Amino acid sequence: MDSVANDLKGLTSCEAVTTTLPERWSTYDAPQPGVIVNATTEDDVAATVKYCAEKNIPFLAQGGANGWAEFNLTSNGVLINLAALNQTTFNGNKTQATIGGGATVNSTIQAADKAGAFVLTGNCNCVGTLGATLGGGYGNLMGTYGFGVDQLISARVVTADGSLVTASESENSDLFWAIRGAGPNFGIVTSAVFKSYPSEDRTGFNMALVFTPDNITEVVKTVEKVRENLQPAQNVYLYLTNGGPPSNTPAIVVTGFLLHASEDEGKAAFQPLYDLGPVAITNVTLPYSQWNAAADSFCTRSQRKPGLNQGITKLVPEQWTEIWDLYAEFQKKPSAENSVVIVEMYNLEKARSIPADSTAFPHRDVNAQAFVIPWYGDAGLDDEALAFASKVRDIWRSNEKTVNARRYINFAHGDEGLDAIYGESVSKLKVIKQKWDPKNRFNQWFPIQ
Repeated sequence: MDSVANDLKGLTSCEAVTTTLPERWSTYDAPQPGVIVNATTEDDVAATVKYCAEKNIPFLAQGGANGWAEFNLTSNGVLINLAALNQTTFNGNKTQATIGGGATVNSTIQAADKAGAFVLTGNCNCVGTLGATLGGGYGNLMGTYGFGVDQLISARVVTADGSLVTASESENSDLFWAIRGAGPNFGIVTSAVFKSYPSEDRTGFNMALVFTPDNITEVVKTVEKVRENLQPAQNVYLYLTNGGPPSNTPAIVVTGFLLHASEDEGKAAFQPLYDLGPVAITNVTLPYSQWNAAADSFCTRSQRKPGLNQGITKLVPEQWTEIWDLYAEFQKKPSAENSVVIVEMYNLEKARSIPADSTAFPHRDVNAQAFVIPWYGDAGLDDEALAFASKVRDIWRSNEKTVNARRYINFAHGDEGLDAIYGESVSKLKVIKQKWDPKNRFNQWFPIQ
């Protein structure tokens, strides 16, 4: 690949064409390219894609480097690192934000807070803003503003032949539809214009309650009741997680968020959970810039994290004793103490008020996103990790009456069928794929063929 590296150095503005791979969030089936292009302009991205397409060299774009699905990019491939394209800027009245392809959730939030506005992002600071958004985009503000894909106004996209185009409702509208839910199949988004929302009050109530496993059925039952009655600006998460050093004993944790709420208002919104008598309680009203800070330990790089996901209709309390037992058994294995089971639940009224066919994102009717992440250091645990995670996913799947499993692309593993990932959008996506990427150059992330 030396000749490829030399060619790309001559074609791009960046000197940082290298063989040093940026550290990823998960090392499980991570891309192992022979050449890395650390792009500094959108033209660098376009030139690299054009070169790779002409030479039939596989490539992959990377933003936050957090994708945990299986990849097949090996030493004959090129990784395009977008990390330097990390700007977030605002128009004069703060109603639009232009966000670079390498911006992280944290950098976007900090820029938005400084501008006095909200931008809908994910809830994990180290994740790439655009990567999370193009898959669908869950986040603290979605009960108020809809999914992340609903925030996009336009995008700059490098297509399969290295062309640089704008996609919006009025320009290349088919491409714009497709990237909102299946983006990595159609191009590399170097920047996008988002809706943003000026706000003087940018605070939110955050709580965390810790419970013991003997009460898991009642906790899950109560979380489900809270989910059914979420206010538009409210969400609730259920975790099976590490209770912390030195013992690393597993624990049940429920977290909650309510926008523009005092501590008293926040507690009232989650009162049924407080009534269960948690063994530890954290209540705090935080500025926008700190909403995600409590989860920063989740951003720890390296180790193996093959996550599996299932979109679910509801929590079934009677099944969670079995899920707990499976989790506790795996979590006690050497280096696996940080493994986690998570269910994310949001108010979906606003998201469902937007027509289901307005974007390629297919899962507006899914009530909650459940996923399990075996987190460990020893590759010798791979088989056991996938067996554990698959059993948990199968339990969730057993409750669903849909013919196709519902799997959110940003949380999925790589063993799912296209119908599970893209739902009713898959037929239209195949047609658009033939127009924009007939040779399937973009083939690393749940490829549409």
